[in-house]
Amino acid sequence: MILDKIVERTRIRVELAKKERPVQQMKKRETRDFAGALRRADGLAVIAEIKKASPSKGVIDPEFRYLEIAREYQNAGVAAVSVLTEPEFFMGSNEILTEVRGVIDLPILRKDFTIDEYQIFEARSIGADAVLLIAAVLETAKLREFLQISRGQGLAAIVEVHDEHEAESALLAGAGIIGVNNRNLKTFEVDLGTSLRLRSLIPKDKIFISESGIETSQDIAALRRSDVDGVLIGETFMRAPDKGAKLRELLA
Repeated sequence: MILDKIVERTRIRVELAKKERPVQQMKKRETRDFAGALRRADGLAVIAEIKKASPSKGVIDPEFRYLEIAREYQNAGVAAVSVLTEPEFFMGSNEILTEVRGVIDLPILRKDFTIDEYQIFEARSIGADAVLLIAAVLETAKLREFLQISRGQGLAAIVEVHDEHEAESALLAGAGIIGVNNRNLKTFEVDLGTSLRLRSLIPKDKIFISESGIETSQDIAALRRSDVDGVLIGETFMRAPDKGAKLRELLA
C-alpha cells in the first residue's frame, strides 16, 4: 500500500535528518495561533493547501510558484495555509514552508507524515504553527504523546481520521482539532460522505475539519448543513488560475 511506502520512506528521511540536524541545534520560532484562526473565521474556516504533487494525481502544478500562491491565499482571506513538506511523493520540502512563512502572516500547518517526535520540534523550527497527526499511522498512546509534545512546543495539531475507530482513537488521545480525510489513504478513493457520516461522533467543542475531495459549492453546502467548522482544500485551489475567484465560487 502507498501509505506503508510513504511511512517507510519517512522513517529513513527522519533518521538522516536527526544526524544532520539534532534537536539541540534547532531554532525555536514564535508560533501563531492556528486553532484561534480557525475559530475566528467568518463562517466556514478555510485552510488552503500548497502542494506540487500527490501520489494519486502526480504533478498538479508544474510551475508551482508557491510564494505567489501563498500571497494569493492570504489576499483571498483564508484562515490558514497548509504546506506539504514530504519530498518524495508530494515534492515538498521544509524550505518551501520556511519561505512561505516569510511572506504571509497566516498560521501554517505542516502537512507531512509525523511518525517521530523529532518532526514536531522540526516543524516549529522551520516555521510551522501546527502539525498533522494521522490516526491511520499512530496508535492512541502515540497520538496522546505527540499531542502533549506539540502543545509543549506551542503548536496546534490536527488529528486526521477516516473511520469510526480512528475517530474514537483521536478523542481518547485528547485531540482538539479533528480532520476527517475523505480520501482513504490505503486506496486513495475519495468519498465526501465520510465527513458527513463521522460528524455526529465528534463533540461540538472540538474543531471539525473536512479534508480532500472538496470541489464545488454544492460540496461546501453539504458540509455546512452538517455543521462542519472548516475545510482543507488542496487540489481544487492548486488547479485554479485565480484562487481568490475559486474561493468565492466555493463559498457562494
